[in-house]
Amino acid sequence: MYFVEHGAGGGSEVLRLAERERPLLRPNEVLIEVAYAGVNRPDVVQRMGRYPPPSDASPILGLEVAGRVVEVASDVTNWKIGDAVCALTHGGGYAEFCAVRAEHCLPIPKGFSLLQAAALPENFFTVWTNVFDRARLKSGDNFLVHGGSSGIGLTAIQLAKAFGARVFTTAGSAAKIAACKAHGADVAIDYKAQDFENEIAAAVGQRGIDVILDMVGGSYIAKNIRLLGIEGRLVQIAFLEGSKAPDIDLLPVMLKRLTLTGSTLRPRSVADKAAIANSLREKVWPLLEAGKVTPVIHAIFPIAEVAKAHALMESSQHIGKIMLSVKAT
Repeated sequence: MYFVEHGAGGGSEVLRLAERERPLLRPNEVLIEVAYAGVNRPDVVQRMGRYPPPSDASPILGLEVAGRVVEVASDVTNWKIGDAVCALTHGGGYAEFCAVRAEHCLPIPKGFSLLQAAALPENFFTVWTNVFDRARLKSGDNFLVHGGSSGIGLTAIQLAKAFGARVFTTAGSAAKIAACKAHGADVAIDYKAQDFENEIAAAVGQRGIDVILDMVGGSYIAKNIRLLGIEGRLVQIAFLEGSKAPDIDLLPVMLKRLTLTGSTLRPRSVADKAAIANSLREKVWPLLEAGKVTPVIHAIFPIAEVAKAHALMESSQHIGKIMLSVKAT
């Protein structure tokens, strides 16, 4: 099969197509002939050599795919050859064929193309486990997500709105602000032109924000703590500005009974990811099929142009998902 090789790591120019044997199936796995794969920030960090994959993961980049099942392990009963699926992968998505745990596959939502379905797993698994499971977002909550125009951000905006929250977000241009509002944000703030802390504090008053999903870190951490209301929850899923934040006053954590938490998705257990998949199938797939939530796709690159896809991701000029077309369908 062909796959994307990144060698010892480096800039996007190290990415190239190469050939290797198809993956051999382990128990409870299916082999997917990949039609489309999503490009995600962890792929970029792994390519740079700063995010080594877990020891049991494929060394090939790619955390989400959609395509058709072409082989099943003998103990798999819930999928059969020919089924169209999307899946959260443990690596291996940038390839013609990808082995995936059967429990981490989901059916293609009714009315969705394989392209649209491939844009779902990484973002929807991440948002669901952090915003709804970990932070317990509920109807009526004030919710803030930073980086609202990213794939994660737009997913979080739509899901939070669909479940009855008042949604605040930050983004870095007029076009990105417009996209956030178009997909459900009640208040969207251009952090390059406005002080988001002051703007949000004025909008929410003494109530504060109930849940914050942050991927920036750094100087945002202290601001997030100040914005949270009583029993507020801050969930950290990345640190684009760094994980250290000097001169933070933690007294508000005590006084407001705050929860500061966070998680990464890839190292989670097979059972954890299967539980998230089941929740998505039950609670989110109906929203997708009803048109209430939708993936936002910015650009599609042939797999041979994967370096351009990574360069676009690093530029942060995109709004929504960046996808790779792996096989013509």
